[in-house]
Amino acid sequence: MRKHTKKRDIIRPGVTRFATSFLTMQSLMDKKKDLKVMVASEEWEQCKHVKTTKGKVAYATILSSHFWSGVILCLKVFEPLFKLLRIVDGDKKPSMGFLYGELQKAKMEIKETFKNNEANYQPILQIIDEKARERLDGPLHLAGYLLNPYYFFKDQSIQHDPIVMEGIFTCVEKFFPDNYEVQNQVINVEMHKYRVKEGGFGRHLAELGCVENDENYNPVAWWYNYGNGVPNLQRMAIKILSLTTSSSGCERNWSSFEGIHTKKRNRLDTTRLNNLVYVQFNARIMNKKKREKEKKVDILLASEASMAQGWIVEGGDEELEFGSGIGETSEVGSSLEPRGSSKNVEVRELHEEDFISDEDTEEEGDDEEIEFESDTERVLEGYGEEEFDA
Repeated sequence: MRKHTKKRDIIRPGVTRFATSFLTMQSLMDKKKDLKVMVASEEWEQCKHVKTTKGKVAYATILSSHFWSGVILCLKVFEPLFKLLRIVDGDKKPSMGFLYGELQKAKMEIKETFKNNEANYQPILQIIDEKARERLDGPLHLAGYLLNPYYFFKDQSIQHDPIVMEGIFTCVEKFFPDNYEVQNQVINVEMHKYRVKEGGFGRHLAELGCVENDENYNPVAWWYNYGNGVPNLQRMAIKILSLTTSSSGCERNWSSFEGIHTKKRNRLDTTRLNNLVYVQFNARIMNKKKREKEKKVDILLASEASMAQGWIVEGGDEELEFGSGIGETSEVGSSLEPRGSSKNVEVRELHEEDFISDEDTEEEGDDEEIEFESDTERVLEGYGEEEFDA
């Protein structure tokens, strides 16, 4: 297969990494023509596995138009949700003010995928609603949706949604408990100014500052600039819009701890171990910020879904130099290198050599090195437009 796919392998779904099934289907779709050529080649006929049950199933699957139509459908449906997960898991800007709005946007895109045929999209939206209920529609999510001018200035009908307003009322009561005077000021005075764009909210610069959700847009900074006329609402909005919606940052810190606390390093005292984790984790952040500045790419907003593969595929968060294939461009095929290969061992040694204790010795990998070329970075660029008809 690697001969026909130019040494590009197919991504295998991971049990512990969500969204790898999406990348598996994307990887299959990228290699559709190569796989069809493969099963029609002489090498395939001479393969000893052709006559086995699995070989026959693989042959029938690759040549099945129904199978490829299903792959296209899954890719088109999951793409909006994939983008939403990237925003939630990203660490470039807080996501509380974007989660509910992007979820609504994802549902609209799914409807468009099925050409607004309710019979087709309703079962999918029902699943999304069931999963989101009491998880992604809490008072903080709803308040962040209304207080994010990127959404409110584009669609002021948000303020007429009773569910959203109930979230606002709940947040005000929680932020200012038993202080009915301040609650009254926030709901009946300051919220009114925000709704009708009075004072600083009515400035032309205020509207220009939230037109696009690009790398320069920050709803917290926007409230600092234009919310001075409503101090109580400003304080609440800044706190809500500064919240994250994922614990991935903690998970990355745990990964640093596990990388240092190996069997041969368990002799380290607690203080030194914590110091090593602190240095390593912050070194990663510094390197990541440096690369983002050089590339000028916002991982949350990049059109290529592969830019966010650090949280999708095991090993995607490794901090390597540009072009190394892991963590920098997050190319799809790079995740396929065997974990025991000498290439991965070198990455591990390079990453840890500055933190090893005097008594430790480095272990060298003795597995055979296998070279893989990276998959294309292109994700979902018009897959099967001529084949798929919802």
